[in-house]
Amino acid sequence: MSLPLARYRPVFAAPGTLAFTLSGLLGRLALAMNGVCVVVLVADRRGSYALAGAVSAVGVLAGAVLLPLLGRLVDRLGQSRVAVPAVLAGALPTGALLLCVRSGAPAWTLFLCWALSGSSPDLGGLARARWAHLHRADPAVLHRANALEQSLDELCFMAGPVLGMVLCTAAFPEAGLLAARVLGTAGTLLFAAQRATEPPLPPHRPGRTGGLLRTPGLRPLLAVFLAAGVLFGSLEVTTLAYTDALGRQSAGGGLLALVAAGSCASGLVFGAVRPRRPAAVRLALGTGAMTALMLLPLSAGLAGAGVLPLGAALLAAGSGTAPTMVSGMTLAQRLLPAHRLTEGMAMAVAAILVGISTGAALGGTLAQHCAPGTGYLLPCCAAALALPASVRLARGVEPGPRGGPTAGQRQP
Repeated sequence: MSLPLARYRPVFAAPGTLAFTLSGLLGRLALAMNGVCVVVLVADRRGSYALAGAVSAVGVLAGAVLLPLLGRLVDRLGQSRVAVPAVLAGALPTGALLLCVRSGAPAWTLFLCWALSGSSPDLGGLARARWAHLHRADPAVLHRANALEQSLDELCFMAGPVLGMVLCTAAFPEAGLLAARVLGTAGTLLFAAQRATEPPLPPHRPGRTGGLLRTPGLRPLLAVFLAAGVLFGSLEVTTLAYTDALGRQSAGGGLLALVAAGSCASGLVFGAVRPRRPAAVRLALGTGAMTALMLLPLSAGLAGAGVLPLGAALLAAGSGTAPTMVSGMTLAQRLLPAHRLTEGMAMAVAAILVGISTGAALGGTLAQHCAPGTGYLLPCCAAALALPASVRLARGVEPGPRGGPTAGQRQP
């Protein structure tokens, strides 16, 4: 593994890159904890996975609405000037949610509080914008940077659910969300303090917010991200409900960590290999592999498998997600205009979040009313629905860096 990892050294050649990468890990760890912590908190205190999944879905959906708006502000004002007040604004509604859950307040208060807590910026998107600026002249290194970012995301989503489950089950149900808020605030403040690597503000070009959707290829790409989000959200809630039905609730975080571990490993390997096909073609191939691999947890769940066989299936299934997401983010950076890059990347993340909210709600409903393994049908269907959009992108003409022609060329 040392040789593939050595190929990532050029990614950190620019001064300050390691500092902003490490400082952002805290905030991303908090994001990885949020989903599990909210589901466990509400399900434990209110006794309903359907309510827990719905509350989680509404919070994610609210964040999806805010992210493009924050991204647009970042493109105009800069990362630090937007990230700091945004993360501080989410502290009060998070505290209110904890009080409402604990005091038995009406269910609508849980939806309202969690929706208002979604103002935290997406540090992964801000980091990718930094990489896109720093390595704009070297597509191969940018490909590795995007692969590294996806692997770091998966590393956080590997550790986050485990840490959240430990805190919620070993201490008290509110402990996980409290820790996530503290980590998220600290990580964002440290990330914002790394001003040397912050991208310069591009020249402002007036235009309507909706005009970005007219960018060629962006709509089918957002459809792929939306379907991937449904996969992530339904897989998470279904797995937590499945282990609860087995009487092994504490194992849920570990199983989700295996999904992330498979994705992290495949992302690092994928990034170390020099790309020889256009990003759109790599996206279509990755989506096809992801669809096939999602059949493994479905088979295990419908067969009533125990924790160990299901864990092996989830580990293998996770290996298909990172190459798909890396290729999708690389393609997004190619399609988007430079002066609206952060806003466009935020739209991509927002599409994933909308999918997560939908998948979480559907997964919670199936967990409440169907046999435990039935919910694994959802990630399979979501991956299959992403295939037509990715094939459409692969058949189109991929733009070069910042819109240059590359028809017939092989580009990362």
